[in-house]
Amino acid sequence: MSDDRRRYVPSNPLPPARTGILTAFEPGTRTLEAGFRIAPQFKALPVDVVLDKDVAVRLRDGTTIHVDVFRPATTKPVPVIVAWSPYGKGQGTSASVMGIFGLVGLPNSTVSGLEKFEGPDPAYWCARGYAICNPDVRGVVDSEGDSVLWDRQEGRDCFDLIEWLAEQAWCDGRVGMSGTSYLAASQWFTAAEQPPHLVAINPWEGVSDVYRDLVRRGGMPDTGFAQQLQDGSFFGGNRKEDVVGEVAAHPLMDGLWADKAADLENITVPAYVVASYSNTLHTAGTFRGWRRIASEEKWLRIHSTQEWPDYYDEANVEDLRRFFDHYLKGVDNGWERTPRVRYAVLDLQGGDRVGLPADAFPPSDVVPTRYYLDGRARTLTATAPSEEVPAAYAVGSGSDAVSFITTFEQDTELVGYPKAHLRVEVRGADDMDLFVLLQKLDRSGTPLQAFTVPNRSAMVHDLTDHGASILRYKGSDGRLRVSARHLDPERSTDDVPVHAFDRVERLGEGEVVEIDIELLPVGLAFRAGEQLRFVVSSRNLLGTLMPGIREYVGANAGTHVVHTGGEHASYLQLPVRS
Repeated sequence: MSDDRRRYVPSNPLPPARTGILTAFEPGTRTLEAGFRIAPQFKALPVDVVLDKDVAVRLRDGTTIHVDVFRPATTKPVPVIVAWSPYGKGQGTSASVMGIFGLVGLPNSTVSGLEKFEGPDPAYWCARGYAICNPDVRGVVDSEGDSVLWDRQEGRDCFDLIEWLAEQAWCDGRVGMSGTSYLAASQWFTAAEQPPHLVAINPWEGVSDVYRDLVRRGGMPDTGFAQQLQDGSFFGGNRKEDVVGEVAAHPLMDGLWADKAADLENITVPAYVVASYSNTLHTAGTFRGWRRIASEEKWLRIHSTQEWPDYYDEANVEDLRRFFDHYLKGVDNGWERTPRVRYAVLDLQGGDRVGLPADAFPPSDVVPTRYYLDGRARTLTATAPSEEVPAAYAVGSGSDAVSFITTFEQDTELVGYPKAHLRVEVRGADDMDLFVLLQKLDRSGTPLQAFTVPNRSAMVHDLTDHGASILRYKGSDGRLRVSARHLDPERSTDDVPVHAFDRVERLGEGEVVEIDIELLPVGLAFRAGEQLRFVVSSRNLLGTLMPGIREYVGANAGTHVVHTGGEHASYLQLPVRS
């Protein structure tokens, strides 16, 4: 894509809150001896580690970026793991990162402070024969150029870094990638470029399509987190991409956004993908990535918490090391016998089950089952009601929602991809922003929820009563701007509808249209007598993704009508284990 489609705004120097002990530009090589501790609150190094600091790397277009490399103090060449993101490479000891660890309830002693935010910790990996490369990417801190956000340009840049690393005397020519969130998303874009020396990747929860996952989920211009990401990252001396401005200038899917959707089918390297059901930013993109990559050797593990506690959990780090040992070191450790899918079933009452083995997701015994909406009884039924009864609400009237409930007569598990197929109408307007939610209710009808992080303090309760949805799971959600309902016939499946977002089809007065809404994947257990509630609303039911960001308010007016029964039957399709 030519740069003239991108928009830029001036960047700014790294602020004090995001500056770490190793942020200062100090090129050179030093040895950090065993027992070295970057600050009292962090973990000490168990072995000697060589730090090559602020090493210049020249990219194919002549731009110079700088990287820090932590490597074992040995003369034997080793493999290297790359942590690619726009977060400053010395930011691990910053006030901002320590604040995030405190927010989720992780002690700073979990890590050495030498890691990049959301990346692998050199203290662990160097002790086990790996180098870690933390780059300041294009346009960030002391690196040259203008920074971009999740783009094929980043894939090309990381390609160049990988090939440079493979040529270094201390490297054995084998390169992997790991990390969560931004560091996961960058792996999709990099692996799609097929760097010859990239051997294996580990995307641990990250978007794979900026338009669909970050800035216009369901076709709605929800840019609260994008604004936070743009304003709170990409610090440097030049310009950074104005992705929020691009949302307004490019409302439909076009070449700009196509460059920000990873070419997943071009990924062929072994991949260990980690996902959850509960991350309203990352879940859809991570499952999409796992489904569509062409890698013959790919694994999926679905956990039941939040990505940061999961990524730094000791058992999970050891599990990841088995993967990298197998592919980056050639160790015959039986990794290939690891189940291709290990999924979770959430109970939301303290009885979650994780590590359940399967050959696929959804597991082969899952049957997509339709539950029809009954507008009169406000229930979900196995057969479509013969009588057509609409369910409606006036926007701004108070509840702004209609819901439907089913009670499970026997123990039931839902594992897979839900979707809603609705017939809807709007009176007094020509469009609708619809939000939908699946809730689990106990036998007395009380909605069940669960925190995803160790911190369950009063403050976290306050933050998550409405909003900060990645910290508390309240059910599977979906959304759709109805004028964006046109499906992409090549990408859509019976389980997962994919919208093209290439046209606007407004509604006429009295027009009833069919829509499909993708909901996030689920793994939910229901005991006999427990209930499932399906909510349709004009309100943003879960609120913001993260604390402290602007909440999107649906562009709604008039009366919303959900048609049920008769010739206008609407249904919820659930993945029921048989």
